[in-house]
Amino acid sequence: MPLLSLLQAQQSFFLYRPKPWFKFPRTPFLCSSRMSSNSNSLQNYPTPLSPPLPAISKDIELARAMTASSKSSLFGLSRSDVLYEDEWLIAVNKPKGIYCDAVLASVPRFLSDSPESDRLCEENQSSALELHLANRLDRDTSGVMVITKSHKVASMLVKAFTNHTVQKTYVAFCIGSAPQSERITIKSGHGRSKFGAWRVYSAGDVGRKLPGGSVVRDMETTFEVLSINGQRSHKEPSECMKDEENCVVVEEKAVTDVDAKKDEILVRAFPRSGRTHQIRLHCQYLGFSIRGDVKYEGVYEWKGTIYDAHELHAESLSFQHPITGFPLMIQAPLPSWASQALQLLTN
Repeated sequence: MPLLSLLQAQQSFFLYRPKPWFKFPRTPFLCSSRMSSNSNSLQNYPTPLSPPLPAISKDIELARAMTASSKSSLFGLSRSDVLYEDEWLIAVNKPKGIYCDAVLASVPRFLSDSPESDRLCEENQSSALELHLANRLDRDTSGVMVITKSHKVASMLVKAFTNHTVQKTYVAFCIGSAPQSERITIKSGHGRSKFGAWRVYSAGDVGRKLPGGSVVRDMETTFEVLSINGQRSHKEPSECMKDEENCVVVEEKAVTDVDAKKDEILVRAFPRSGRTHQIRLHCQYLGFSIRGDVKYEGVYEWKGTIYDAHELHAESLSFQHPITGFPLMIQAPLPSWASQALQLLTN
């Protein structure tokens, strides 16, 4: 190519080269100002008052999760698991070590194989079931789980849970320092720390922002002590309501005496709110973590026995039926560890 043509081509290239669409900021110090602001906001997050996850929990929890995944993939709901059923609801006794979603996934197959379910739904054969979990339980928590059969019933029942009109009872076997009162109500904050773990926060921090954009929410649980080291006769919940109770409003970190005598404590819990890991967190804060609950300082080995799950059971749910309006109480049979502990009290 002649030199003149080459120069013209280069000139043409530079004349039509597109200009960059972005511009560099003229005031670079604004960037450092924002970083400083973010740094200050990090320092203003509320401080969790319960301990971080123990190092031992990481490997144990991973192993438990893998085992639960295998069991859940094979899980099938049986008639003996069903506690209550009508054309709007089905309540089941979830086994420990099974994920809630696996139970939900097994319901259609169970309903299709059940003559009784066919009878209940014969008027709605043309419409597909719209199954929803009305409540969720932790992987290793057993007990009452309610599944609704339509969007309408699901929204009504979820509203009942949100408004705290559903009464819940749990039973837990704990190891730690025995409380002085037979009845304790604890009020605190609840939220995720900057590391993503659920923690107890001060009751005064409710409403404050947390890392990740969430806020500290209120959390309240009442505990009834059923037995300590196999002694002390338990009362029915209605009788225990009449007793004086000790109210703990969380404002500072719990002080735990690691050298204190470890007692075996059977408790019944009445959670008012429904926060994730609520009972487990409150047991930890009060100094009697649930046996086997390694995530919240529960013992992994006790008296020569290794525990592959925490001992927490959703005992009952009481609520007004979302369609009929009648009061409904659904109760699950106690697991062996709870029934054996209560049996000792009657001997």
